[in-house]
Amino acid sequence: MRWALVKVCLAVTAMVVIAFAVPLGLVIKEMARDRAFSDAERQAATIGPTLSITTDRAELETAVLTTEPGGEGRMAVHVPASEESDSRPVEIGTRRATRKDVETVRTSGRASISEVTGGSALLQPTALGSGGIAVVEVFVPEGEESNGVTTAWLMLAGVGIALIVGSVAVADRLGVRMVKPAQRLAGAAHDLGEGRLGARVREEGPTELRSAAVAFNSMADQVVQLLANERELAADLSHRLRTPLTVLRLNAASLGEGPAAEQTRAAVEQLEHEVDTIIRTAREQRPQTQGLNSGPGSGCDASEVIRERMDFWSALAEDEGREVRLAGVDRTVRIPVARPELVAALDALLGNVFRHTPEGTAFAVDVHHSGDAVIVLVSDAGGGIADPKAALTRGGSGGGGERASVGSTGLGLDIVRRVAESTGGDVRIGRSVLGGTEVRIWIWLDGRGPGQGGRRRRVVRQRRRLRTTAVRS
Repeated sequence: MRWALVKVCLAVTAMVVIAFAVPLGLVIKEMARDRAFSDAERQAATIGPTLSITTDRAELETAVLTTEPGGEGRMAVHVPASEESDSRPVEIGTRRATRKDVETVRTSGRASISEVTGGSALLQPTALGSGGIAVVEVFVPEGEESNGVTTAWLMLAGVGIALIVGSVAVADRLGVRMVKPAQRLAGAAHDLGEGRLGARVREEGPTELRSAAVAFNSMADQVVQLLANERELAADLSHRLRTPLTVLRLNAASLGEGPAAEQTRAAVEQLEHEVDTIIRTAREQRPQTQGLNSGPGSGCDASEVIRERMDFWSALAEDEGREVRLAGVDRTVRIPVARPELVAALDALLGNVFRHTPEGTAFAVDVHHSGDAVIVLVSDAGGGIADPKAALTRGGSGGGGERASVGSTGLGLDIVRRVAESTGGDVRIGRSVLGGTEVRIWIWLDGRGPGQGGRRRRVVRQRRRLRTTAVRS
């Protein structure tokens, strides 16, 4: 592309230089010729006063020799014979033009230029005092006709070459300015195709290439986002397998002793290990994504989803002798979270209760709602989480305590946090009224977090009221 631009610029500049230089060179040549003959006419005119006074040879020779062309032998005077004075024709100097040309000029009375050997001859008619017409011949060599033309042509050629070289240099710089961004764009596309997802292009160069760079960077961001979403989905789907695996593990524990029971428990353990491996693999180098809602208008009834999942987990709780309490789900509460995402978040929290607390540990789910937000509280009577902040860290496992079991992927609370943050809310871990862990999920119904000014103060008051209600319950 760069050399193509240089070639095009070279061709265009050469055509322009030729289009102007050739006619200008011809004009310069013609001007030099006209200058030479104008000078010859001026020299011929200097003999006119002498011819109007006398036709004496001696005087005419003296007058011719006083002129520059006469002194150089390039002037001749042709005086015709006079019938009135019976004078004979007089010719002074060397005649180069033919007699026919001289007679033609004398008869017509108009100056003429004749081509002669070595140059041209200017034939200038001049009136005599006796009434006749004499012809003054001035020889103009070829060198004088083209005097200064070669120098002018060389200057034109130099200017033309300078213009061509300058245009090529400018075209090369412009080509570099255009080609380098294009090369960087091609290189980034190649890197992205080979899997280097961090490849981006600097948005510089001509407008078209800047637009292409912006489009490429946007496309690369979308590719990264799509891959991240795929990894999120793979990890989330794998984590959702934890719920049936928990049921299988609990059921397998009640099978008693025997080869079949041991094989079942070993298979469940192996399956849990494989699920953990899938989750960890999917989470590697996974950038955080935003927005879990499936689109505008998506959402679900939080009360209905919570009642459904509690029906499922209550059966397991009954088998393990756990006391279960559910409150605040007596009326419909629409939240801007897709149903599968809320199910995954609840299963993650309730699964953690069964996984990390001993049998017989009570747990509760409370829902508090108002016009702006919904709070879901999942609490248990277990040993609690030693480091709540570490537990909320992406990929963290709790940092110690009863919840920090070996083999935890830390994805459960990660799923819960992303569900809350997709609406502008958050997740908090604290000590429950049952004595164990309390996970508090804030879900904003308008899909945005608290605003500024009066709205922020109103939200703070609302949070305090909800916390007071939660503690009393």
